[in-house]
Amino acid sequence: MESLKKFLNESQDPKAVEKTMTKVSELLTREEKIEYIAVQKKPAVNLSPDSIALTNKRIIFCRPKSFGFSMDFQDFLWKEIADCHMKEGILGATFTVKTVKGGHIALDYLPKAQARMLYRYGQEKEEEMSEYRRQRELENSRASAGGGITVNTSSENQSAAAKEPQDDPMANLKKLKMLFAEDLISEEEFSNKKAEILAKL
Repeated sequence: MESLKKFLNESQDPKAVEKTMTKVSELLTREEKIEYIAVQKKPAVNLSPDSIALTNKRIIFCRPKSFGFSMDFQDFLWKEIADCHMKEGILGATFTVKTVKGGHIALDYLPKAQARMLYRYGQEKEEEMSEYRRQRELENSRASAGGGITVNTSSENQSAAAKEPQDDPMANLKKLKMLFAEDLISEEEFSNKKAEILAKL
């Protein structure tokens, strides 16, 4: 029960949180951890409410079926999320996510305090991923233009820049490994880029 306490700060149903946490824990990847769980609260009695689990790597919509004996999951990596939105009503709030490919998914009847926590965490991740996508676009633009790593060549640094190699394969490999470890690039992207860098050695 101790591990559940951090997920019960906004009056979540402990049984629903425990069930969600148990199921979601089976899906976690390396270095992935659950950050928050929000549980639907409909006006009518609902023994198997839907829920949303946020991890450091993705957002997971959990929808029990067969009277709670099994569960449907819909998950999205944070880099696939374009926008998180929350709308408050009389009977609770609706939390909606929009994917970069234009898809929408929503969960209604969330207690307002829980929806606000989802929204806050989602906004933080949105900012991170927006910066990540911006960096990727810059890198892709440089790569298509045939450029490598940009080096500061202001007047005071020109002589130092001339002595340093423009493209350091070892530094690029380290950066690539870091992006892969953080799940910011796919295994295929990692392998392709790694082969590219090694070919230059």
